[in-house]
Amino acid sequence: MSKYFGPLRQLGYVVGDIDSALKYWIDVVGVGPFFFVEDQPLNDFVFRGKPSAPRFSVALAHSGSAQIELIQQHNNEPSAFREFTDRGLEGLQHVAYWTTDFDCHVAESKERGLIELQSGRSGSGAPDERFVYFEESAYPGTVIELSEVSGRKGNLFRAVEAASQGWDGSDPIRDMRKVL
Repeated sequence: MSKYFGPLRQLGYVVGDIDSALKYWIDVVGVGPFFFVEDQPLNDFVFRGKPSAPRFSVALAHSGSAQIELIQQHNNEPSAFREFTDRGLEGLQHVAYWTTDFDCHVAESKERGLIELQSGRSGSGAPDERFVYFEESAYPGTVIELSEVSGRKGNLFRAVEAASQGWDGSDPIRDMRKVL
């Protein structure tokens, strides 16, 4: 557990082919069900201090208390995900912590010297659906995300986790938009 952020809640994988990644996680690892959205809604997205409009697909599932996030970007707009794949990388790109005290955690992170990489609002774009990614350290897969889990996004994350409990392998890929 992080003394700064609490328990690690998500492992974020950037992939070149989300369909193949889903197949691997479901058939080989046995994790699911995944909740999938082809075009993740974003609002007020900023990468390295400049507005950007990345388009990407997202799939979410749980293994215990850890959420698995699969991300495939579909355009060349600047983002941490595009930067990762442009370096020839694929796989674990970030770890995420969830918070209901977003402003406090962001301020504390910046006071400790973490540098904002990208930020915005996901889902419906409500004021309580913010996220921020902080610059990675010397090796890939160490980007830190803080994700606000109040409101609808928090409800979605709880529903994804609940669906994984006792999952029997049926209906392995579900429409994320139908959860809420």
